[in-house]
Amino acid sequence: MKQMLFGAAQWLQRRAENVAVALLSVMFATFIIQIFARYVLNKPIGWSEEVIITTWLWTVLWGAAFILRESDEIRFDIVYSQVSERTRRIFTVLSGVALVALYSVSLPAAYSYVSFMKVEHSAYLRVPINWLYCVFIIFSVACICRYCWLVYRAALGGKSPETDPANLVD
Repeated sequence: MKQMLFGAAQWLQRRAENVAVALLSVMFATFIIQIFARYVLNKPIGWSEEVIITTWLWTVLWGAAFILRESDEIRFDIVYSQVSERTRRIFTVLSGVALVALYSVSLPAAYSYVSFMKVEHSAYLRVPINWLYCVFIIFSVACICRYCWLVYRAALGGKSPETDPANLVD
């Protein structure tokens, strides 16, 4: 059962990476179209900026929610690396609980704001703004789940994330 769950998680991870690749591809293609239209045809297009900004926002938040590994996260490893494994687990629990609390407290307001923005549309594409920014809600929920899992693992004595780049293995 554990092997099957691990396989499913890896499959989902690869699909999340595929989404990020698609977003970056759309952003790059739109950027090339924008350059061509502006400098070759001398007819700048406004919609390209909306597409580029939106795909960049989605790529960053999607990647942070579903692709980044815990070892990729930024830490104050000057302190973190010098303390015992038990203390690192305590740091993980404390920071995880704090982040879950902050994301959880902000989630209703963020959801309310994103839902409210359905009345607004983007300037060129006329897409409802709530569709463009709903990725923040996805990001928040994914972060809550991720940090709940990290707190659970750390509380049960699981190994803390590695901070020494020489010891990281892909």
